[in-house]
Amino acid sequence: MTTDRLVVVTGATGRQGGATAHRLLAAGRPVRVLVRNTAAPAARALQAAGADLVRADLDDPSSLPAALEGATGLFAVPPVAFGPAGTDTELEIARGRALADAAAESGVEHVVFTGIASTPGRPGGSEGKKRIEDHLHERIGSVTVLRPVRFMSNYLGGTPLGIDGIADGVHRHLFPPDEPVQIIAVEDIAEFAALAFDQPGRFAGRTLELAGDAPTPAEAVAAISEATGTPLRYEQITAAETAAFPPEIARVRERWSAGSRWHADIEALRVIHPGLRTLADWLAESGTALLRKRLLAPA
Repeated sequence: MTTDRLVVVTGATGRQGGATAHRLLAAGRPVRVLVRNTAAPAARALQAAGADLVRADLDDPSSLPAALEGATGLFAVPPVAFGPAGTDTELEIARGRALADAAAESGVEHVVFTGIASTPGRPGGSEGKKRIEDHLHERIGSVTVLRPVRFMSNYLGGTPLGIDGIADGVHRHLFPPDEPVQIIAVEDIAEFAALAFDQPGRFAGRTLELAGDAPTPAEAVAAISEATGTPLRYEQITAAETAAFPPEIARVRERWSAGSRWHADIEALRVIHPGLRTLADWLAESGTALLRKRLLAPA
C-alpha cells in the first residue's frame, strides 16, 4: 500500500475527476488538481478539502510540467473536444498525448486513465480514447485503464440535444425501453482509481470495463420515480429524430440496434470492490436528494 505519494488529478471540476480527487483526499493522500480556473466553485471546494490547486491547460503543453512536478501518480481525464460535426478526435488525441508526454518527462510512475466502455469492434470505446491509451502504454511503465459505461449521475442533467437527464417528467435516450443498459456511479470509478493507486503492482497493465448495475431504461425510470415521488416515464429517441443530431449520435443508435453492447463483468468487479453500487444504492446514498432538487428546480 502506498498512500502517501502525490497524485495529480485532471478533470477535477468534472464528475469523474472530482469524485476521484475527493476519494483520495478522504484517504489522506496528497492530491494536486490541475484546473484552468482556480476560482471555480468546484476547484475551491477541492482546495477546502485539502487539494493543492495548480492552473494548467491541456491545450498549453508548456503549463503541464510544473503541474506534474513531484507527482508519482496521475489520474488522467483528457477532455473531449466537440465541434459542429461532433467530437474533434484529433484535438482530443493531442490533449491526451500532451498529458502523457508531460507525465513521462516529469517521472510519473503510474497513470490511471479513464476512457469510455468498449463494445465489439470498438476496443477503446472511441478512436480518440484508444489512441490515447496506446500512447500512454508507450510512454509510461505502469498504466491502469478504466472504461466506465454510462454514469448514474447522467440522470441529473441532459445534453443540449435533449438526450439524457429528465425534462418535463420524461427521460429520453437512444436505448430501447426494455433492454438492460449498464450504468455506473462515478463514486465507484473513484474507488477503482484509489485501488489502482494504492496497489499499483496489482493493477498495472490492467484494463477494467466498469459497470455497477444493468436495469432497463424503463426499470431505471420507475425506480427513480418511486424514490423521488415524482411521476416519470421513459421515451426512446427515434431513428428519424437522430437525423438532426451529429452523425456520431446516429451511429451509436445504429450500433446498439445491431446488438453492440457494453460488456462489463459486474460480478467480477464486485469481487474486486465489494461495495460496488447498484442504482438503488446510488439513489439511497445521494441520487434521490439530488434528483428531487433538480426535478423541483424551475425550468
